[in-house]
Amino acid sequence: QVQLVESGGGLVQAGGSLRLSCEASGRTFSSYAMGWFRQAPGKEREFVTAISWSGGRTYYADSVKGRFTISRDNAKNTVYLQMNSLKPEDTAVYYCAAKTGVSSRLLYEYDYWGQGTQVTVSS
Repeated sequence: QVQLVESGGGLVQAGGSLRLSCEASGRTFSSYAMGWFRQAPGKEREFVTAISWSGGRTYYADSVKGRFTISRDNAKNTVYLQMNSLKPEDTAVYYCAAKTGVSSRLLYEYDYWGQGTQVTVSS
């Protein structure tokens, strides 16, 4: 069982930056691939980025490539999402998720989810 708690969301102007954190409970965090997803009002939850258990491989949605960076610190049981050059269309609730095995862009492959943190980007 893994419990995930996101933090770091908030209100920011377009062009600004935010860093989200997701802290996991449990002693096996380093064995999980981690992902960030987001859900805007009236839209389906979508893939943002993912990272392998070692941190050696990362994957990004085209819409955030070059602006967002995922990283993890297994000693702190935490995964991060650095978001730069934010746009109003990045406004959403951001969720972190964990899965065993390899990283994935597929929402349904993730076993554990956080409660989400709101990110609002004003124009």
